[in-house]
Amino acid sequence: MELLNYTFFQYALLGSLLASITCGIIGTYIVTRRLVFISGGITHASFGGIGIGLYTGISPVLSAAIFAVLTAFGVEWMTTKKNTREDSAIAMFWTFGMAIGIIFSFLAPGFTPDLSAFLFGNILTIGTTDLWLLAGLSILLILFFSLFLRPILSIAFDREFAKSQGIPVVLFEYALMFFIALTIVACLRMVGIVLVISLLTIPQMTANLFTYNFKNMILLSILIGFLNCIGGLFISFYLNVPSGASIIFFTIIFYLLARIIRKFAPQKTE
Repeated sequence: MELLNYTFFQYALLGSLLASITCGIIGTYIVTRRLVFISGGITHASFGGIGIGLYTGISPVLSAAIFAVLTAFGVEWMTTKKNTREDSAIAMFWTFGMAIGIIFSFLAPGFTPDLSAFLFGNILTIGTTDLWLLAGLSILLILFFSLFLRPILSIAFDREFAKSQGIPVVLFEYALMFFIALTIVACLRMVGIVLVISLLTIPQMTANLFTYNFKNMILLSILIGFLNCIGGLFISFYLNVPSGASIIFFTIIFYLLARIIRKFAPQKTE
């Protein structure tokens, strides 16, 4: 196809694959551990880092990453050490990050940037820096989950049992929150703050329709995520609509079709 000859589309395809790997791995943990609301809070709180980056003149992606990681650690610390309700801590960081982002983006010197690029993303504009970031994060996640899959599984399915087995649960939880935050920021250029949580949950929900096995769920999530990105890319290109919204639209349609197929498919594999 002629479309594949364009460099921007080649970058978009490669970015889709790498994002599907990162989201497929960490998103499976998010869905299994039921951390979707926490991930949504981190996602929106990262907008505070973008605003600070625009105001100070540093890379908005770098400042968003720092802000997202601090938010992830802050939520984890407040809920485990300060006896604060998890939803209350998330709501506080969520709204604080959005408020900081709006304030500092409007205080930024010079021309106020188009915030829609950060809110809704555009995978067709990603460059080599974004690809290297996604590639590095993919490698780190593959290594981390390969080396520590057993304790991660224990924590994901039964935190108290994992603690009884001598697993450093708190350390692993902070490490996994760190990876969640970085994955969210790495995917901002693709689908934006508003939609990135969908890449971390919907492909995994679709995979979970057909398997309970954690490893199989990761692999199937990666495949489904990549197919969803490709489908969304073609919708975006040919209809000339935003790529982020197109990807999520296709992802949800794919999920609904999978539910229909599931009714006529064999039972889930163990």
